[in-house]
Amino acid sequence: MSSQFDVVVIGAGPGGYIAAIRAAQLGKKVACIDAWADEAGNPKPGGTCTNVGCIPSKALLQSSEHFEQANHHFAEHGIEVGSVKLNLDTLIGRKDTVVKQNNDGILYLFKKNKVTFFSGVGAFDGKAEDGSWKISVTGKKAESLTATHVIVATGSVARALPGLPFDEKQVLSNDGALRIAGVPKKLGVIGAGVIGLEMGSVWRRLGAEVTILEAMPEFLAAADVQVAKEAQKAFAKQGLKIETGVKIGEIKTTARTVTVPYTDAKGAEQSLVVDKLIVSIGRVPFTGNLNADSVGLQLDERGFISVNEECKTNLPNVWAVGDVVRGPMLAHKAEEEGVAVAERIAGQHGHVNFDTIPWVIYTSPEIAWVGKTEQQLKAEKREIRTGSFPFMANGRARALGDTTGFAKVIADAKTDEVLGVHIVGPMASELIAEAVTIMEFKGAAEDIARICHAHPTLSEAVKEAALAVDKRALNF
Repeated sequence: MSSQFDVVVIGAGPGGYIAAIRAAQLGKKVACIDAWADEAGNPKPGGTCTNVGCIPSKALLQSSEHFEQANHHFAEHGIEVGSVKLNLDTLIGRKDTVVKQNNDGILYLFKKNKVTFFSGVGAFDGKAEDGSWKISVTGKKAESLTATHVIVATGSVARALPGLPFDEKQVLSNDGALRIAGVPKKLGVIGAGVIGLEMGSVWRRLGAEVTILEAMPEFLAAADVQVAKEAQKAFAKQGLKIETGVKIGEIKTTARTVTVPYTDAKGAEQSLVVDKLIVSIGRVPFTGNLNADSVGLQLDERGFISVNEECKTNLPNVWAVGDVVRGPMLAHKAEEEGVAVAERIAGQHGHVNFDTIPWVIYTSPEIAWVGKTEQQLKAEKREIRTGSFPFMANGRARALGDTTGFAKVIADAKTDEVLGVHIVGPMASELIAEAVTIMEFKGAAEDIARICHAHPTLSEAVKEAALAVDKRALNF
């Protein structure tokens, strides 16, 4: 006999579990299905983000930053520590503990909000006589559910290079990159995106010689040019080697090495021999287990589930959110879509503004931005004014001992509306929230400039950048 629900969510990543909780808050009877589990079969909700993405990578970044500080910067503060040793097992173990805390937190939230959780693979199993959807759950215990509404939130998986599958021992995806058993002497990374830069930063700090190869001719082409140049300069100073404009040849693996032949930007043939290779060339939507064809769920030519602006699919009462649909593959974008869909199901008007979704790279320095870059706006022939402020002139940054980078505000030349904010420097991931809020309310650079910011704080750099739009920065 089938269990009946108002809403069944397939996938418990950021989009799925948040959608399930919000739908339950709105009075719906909700179930959420997720297949992530540990070796013992215990459920691990949270998707890629919690298990092998955002959360564990930040845990490793924090630990590796402490190691870097102890090795190279404590002495500046008068702290003498002697020989610093790395216990990689403990470092990885801490990361695993952080992940489990998040897994358990999601299970608690399901219980708190009366969301019924099913551990297993969820798939479409046709339609019931009353028009509701039949969903099968394959796991330790087979289940059959029916739902008036279905939200698909099955996420994405790492894209492999053609002919080079991930073995997670030498050729690593983001998953394998988080659990290397020993610090490699030489580490190669293909792809200078978020994952490549963050994982490259982790293992460089822990002692690996890291080379990142990027096919695009420009470093961080999606970011503002000034920000990208500042970040690349900082990474080079740290010892992170980045080559852009490369063309990768046929990669060869042996029992101990990976050889990456490539043509560099000048056309010269090169060869990179490393102990481990991280491949971070993007991600592809994960729809293989949905049994989508059986119900006619429409996918586009790239494998994404086709949806309209409200995340509706071609099937009645079937929705899709997160990495499995169009738009940036970001956890917070998935969360916003999950909330919006739950509210639309309840008859409300969910809101997602793609123009104010922030981007963050958690390297050191951190990189964050929202809105359009200066080069995008110039290509659109938009009349703009810009203002920048360096962290070198910020009192809190000096006290922290981290003065790399700057904050940049771009505003419309006539209306002063903020069109983009770009930050490279300490805690950029936190500072960007103010810019998102201002832009969501169609605020002006003058609004940021007139708001009182606590002193001394890093946030004053954003205020000063806004003042600089009008050429009246006070501290630079």
